[in-house]
Amino acid sequence: MTFLSGIAASNGIAIAKAYRLVEPDLSFEQTKIDDAAEEVERFRQAMNKSKAELEVIRDRAKIDLGEDKAAIFEAHLLVLSDPELNTPIEDKITSEHVNAESALKETADMFVMMFEQMDNEYMKERAADIRDVTKRVLSHLLGVQVVNPSMIAEEVIIVAEDLTPSDTAQLNRQFVKGFTTNIGGRTSHSAIMARSLEIPAVVGTKTATEAINNGDLVIVDGLKGEVHINPTSELVEQYRNIHEEYEAQKAEWAKLVNEPTVSADNHHVELVANIGTPNDLKGVTANGGEGVGLYRTEFLYMGRDQLPTEEEQFEAYKAVLEGMAGKPVVVRTLDIGGDKELPYLELPKEMNPFLGFRAIRLCLEEQGIFRTQLRALLRASSYGNLKIMFPMIATLDEFRAAKAILEEEKQKLLTEGQKVADKIELGIMVEIPSTAVLADQFAKEVDFFSIGTNDLIQYTMAADRMNQRVSYLYQPYSPSILRLVKMVIDASHAEGKWTGMCGEMAGDETAIPILLGLGLDEFSMSATSILKARSLIRNLKKSDMEKLAQEVLNMQTTSQVIEAVNLATTK
Repeated sequence: MTFLSGIAASNGIAIAKAYRLVEPDLSFEQTKIDDAAEEVERFRQAMNKSKAELEVIRDRAKIDLGEDKAAIFEAHLLVLSDPELNTPIEDKITSEHVNAESALKETADMFVMMFEQMDNEYMKERAADIRDVTKRVLSHLLGVQVVNPSMIAEEVIIVAEDLTPSDTAQLNRQFVKGFTTNIGGRTSHSAIMARSLEIPAVVGTKTATEAINNGDLVIVDGLKGEVHINPTSELVEQYRNIHEEYEAQKAEWAKLVNEPTVSADNHHVELVANIGTPNDLKGVTANGGEGVGLYRTEFLYMGRDQLPTEEEQFEAYKAVLEGMAGKPVVVRTLDIGGDKELPYLELPKEMNPFLGFRAIRLCLEEQGIFRTQLRALLRASSYGNLKIMFPMIATLDEFRAAKAILEEEKQKLLTEGQKVADKIELGIMVEIPSTAVLADQFAKEVDFFSIGTNDLIQYTMAADRMNQRVSYLYQPYSPSILRLVKMVIDASHAEGKWTGMCGEMAGDETAIPILLGLGLDEFSMSATSILKARSLIRNLKKSDMEKLAQEVLNMQTTSQVIEAVNLATTK
């Protein structure tokens, strides 16, 4: 039995076989073969296996993802059936007596190069199709499995270097019981998505992909941040008991699902959820969410080969607004950049992408993309209680420019006779220290603030939250961070506005008492954290937490703050 230690990224216990989501080794050597006919037959069998596999993927994609996504696999099937590709491969095997792998690769590379040099965009896209198909056929020739998270059909634990947002979005919660990665932290996108999917996760193990083989029995302990590989039957039984205890605790929290979020001295705050897709609404409702505090719209743009249309976006926004039945829904406009890329936009590579051309900066320059999204949001606004916020705002000029574009699109829609809600609150994400420092001026023009602590912390501490070597500087309880949070809350209240928080800090049980004392109005978190947070807040007196907040603001270190919170909440 092997044991790995990592970061507890999503609560719970999962026990299942490992599924390695790791790029396979498709390397091979060119060899001469004696029986060309036999080699051609081996090639045809690999082609047939690839076709059968793609047909299954295509049919499932039609059901789960829609016709547009299924069309990608339809294109791959056409490539597989194209004699212009197949005949030269078979000819090369027969005439040169080389192995099928070599004939396939050389012929495919020739076509890829030819298509990539064409001016026609459609033909360039065919190069990508040939690459994908070649990889699949090659995997069958070599007897290597090509990973495809959307095709998992049995209970597994995903093992990966890391998971991209699009990888995570494809995971089927029915079968994916948990995951573990080599890298990442509690605020990495894979961790955030794990909490949204309500599956246990341990990240930052460093060696999971080395230590775990396909089919190994794995325990993911998302409560302690531990991973056990091929555990003894005794340990499995022990963990089944821990799982039952945790489920019993969740059942106790579930009794609060329809209760308001009030402190012990009757101060009300809003507990709302962060979501990525309309499918996440089930979790919001099941966990007693009082609204949506962050709808991450970028997931509409990911895992596809072109921008979503206005109509596609309208339907998604409408579904969320109607699903929340009048409860507030805060939608963040497109936040692409940093570690979230859209390959089809072909944005230039940057030295420091987190400090570069991203979020509102991209939207203000690529106004066609921005205006399409705003039109879809405005059209959906009459179906519920919509609030819109702009991410990554650094200056008042940026906010004013974004607001002006929104107003222009609103007037166009009204002129067209489209229905738009009379009042839509307009806010900003506070993620950049300059914005927090100038919050008193922003508060005169915005309707609300939502503090994005994931980025605010990394920008304030000058520490990349994805870099494990400087992870010790990712300190949500640092007095410097707490002072910035207080500045923002106080500034909004002075103007009669409200402040929420949609970073992971909002659901952190050490931070919650301080945030309650600082006067935070809305806590937005993963849906699975809501009931636990509600239980915690109901046992705290706001008046006591105000004293605690005042104390920690004058402390020097994070460790002092944690000690003070533990003392104040265990009296």
